[in-house]
Amino acid sequence: MRILVVEDEPQIASGISAALAASGYQPRIAADGEEAWFLGDTEDFDLVVLDLGLPKMDGLAVLKRWRTAGRQMPVLILTARGAWPERVEGIDAGADDYLAKPFQIEELMARVRALIRRAAGHASPVIESGPISIDTRQMRVLVNGTNVAISPLEYRLVAYLLHHKGRVVSPGELIEHLYGDDDARDANALEAVVTRLRKKLGADVIQTRRGFGYMVAGAPE
Repeated sequence: MRILVVEDEPQIASGISAALAASGYQPRIAADGEEAWFLGDTEDFDLVVLDLGLPKMDGLAVLKRWRTAGRQMPVLILTARGAWPERVEGIDAGADDYLAKPFQIEELMARVRALIRRAAGHASPVIESGPISIDTRQMRVLVNGTNVAISPLEYRLVAYLLHHKGRVVSPGELIEHLYGDDDARDANALEAVVTRLRKKLGADVIQTRRGFGYMVAGAPE
């Protein structure tokens, strides 16, 4: 899943990005408001971590422009501005959550997981479909309650399909949300990952809709 980290302090941005990558996400960093607005307006992200005090364009202005344009990705405001009127302003502008600096990275990651789940219609950190379940806190995949060893890429694919279970996801969307900007992106490689997962999880877990894409059966909780 792709996450846009909008932060002009390089050390903070790097720390957040590293924590996200270690948790199976694909982070991208924007260091100023204009770059953030452009990326959020032209590319798809599963979530944005947005600082308010940015060069070139303030974070609230970026957020308001996104929402006016109909961009609906969850936004977590991250800022040193801790006064409650500013928090209210951020929420009213369209933010989904608010975390003041300084913060613990564990709390940030918990909020990220919760926002992504809720955006997909899931309340629990454990998402299930038939015999398959994922624990988003521990990045585990289980079949009938038994942990299955899978690679980080395989986990990202299963997690994305389970977050969007019941919906056919096109290969293009999967590739966009699974791979980093510097990774090789190939539909045949994606099919190879799906094939490996079917061997590990069961042949019928990931269904193919010819000409449309892949899906995991079920409906959001």
